[in-house]
Amino acid sequence: MEFNEKLQQLRKKNNLTQEQLAEQLFVSRTAVSKWESGKGYPNIESLKSISKLFSVSIDDLLSGDELISLAECENRSNIKKVYGLMGGIIDVMAAAFIFLPLYGKPEGGHIYHVNLLSFTDTTKINLWIYWGIFCFLIVLGIMRLILTHYDKEAWLSRVTNGSVALSAAAICFFAAAREPYVTVLMFLFFIWKITLLYYIMNRKQHQAKTL
Repeated sequence: MEFNEKLQQLRKKNNLTQEQLAEQLFVSRTAVSKWESGKGYPNIESLKSISKLFSVSIDDLLSGDELISLAECENRSNIKKVYGLMGGIIDVMAAAFIFLPLYGKPEGGHIYHVNLLSFTDTTKINLWIYWGIFCFLIVLGIMRLILTHYDKEAWLSRVTNGSVALSAAAICFFAAAREPYVTVLMFLFFIWKITLLYYIMNRKQHQAKTL
């Protein structure tokens, strides 16, 4: 008997609906429905809660093959979270572009470097664009951290793509505005993001091949 069948049997034996079981396990009813239809497995914490709730061992709930599959899924999930958190942190680090002295300010025949808070040697439109880029990247970074925490993969993918696109546009803009230090640092951040995205896509393709 597979895990999904065992779970259904235990739930019905204890006269619980999917919604009641979900409440006792502190998960959504959709998650319970997914487990019972054989479309996925609970994580380790949920599995321990099921074991405790129905007074059965984890070995009784899962076969050897299912335990291996669960461990692999858990590992993939953890790696994906690490990549998501790293990507979010990179975007939040855009705050450094506001406070670091990266912007050239000509004064008395010399060029001094100031931070964005003190930078005025450009048009108001450019200043608005500068602030808009960095503030938007910070917001995207915070969103990525939140979405990673709550496992919202579809939304996380959209926000990640938006972050990469904004970074690419920012590099072009700062290069055109002749801000070499900002351009180089933005390019390094962009390479970092692309590398993370490459590893995520690679893992997804590997996962699809093994299923």
